[in-house]
Amino acid sequence: MLTIAPVIETDRLRLRPGRLSDKDTHIAMWADERVTRFIGGEPRAPDLSWSKFLGSAGLWPIMGFGYWVFADKATDRLIGQGGLSYFCRGIPELEDVPEAGWAFDADHWGAGYATEAMTAILRWADANLDAAEVRCIIDPGNEASERVSGKLGFRRIGDSDALGHVVAIYSRARGG
Repeated sequence: MLTIAPVIETDRLRLRPGRLSDKDTHIAMWADERVTRFIGGEPRAPDLSWSKFLGSAGLWPIMGFGYWVFADKATDRLIGQGGLSYFCRGIPELEDVPEAGWAFDADHWGAGYATEAMTAILRWADANLDAAEVRCIIDPGNEASERVSGKLGFRRIGDSDALGHVVAIYSRARGG
């Protein structure tokens, strides 16, 4: 079982484990209301942001999968984060299924980075995980993530209000 994220390179991105040097950029990204509009609804305080960053690294030794830092390949600077999770959200449809998630600094939206990063991650999942499917949740109105999920092969399978608001649930079968 992996205990740290493997490095994966795409044309423009380096998907890698998080580092202490990512802290300030990560905190700034999650303090931006554009980023959190559909992920939690409010900008995150630095301590919460950093705790989530550290917690996402903890997925690897326990689950054998987790989150990567999405770094610009030319600069190695964090521009986003995401991957596969198990956050124990209380949504029955997510139990025992890896959950895909992605987020990017707002200055990097619209350039196809989410599709590029998550395509690489889903290829990794298909080759390395014994999972028949991967699921994700998307808040209503998040049209950009809905488009990305469609490009990745996710299909809507239902809704849940277990988080206190409605989210759409999507599924992608192994192999896409």
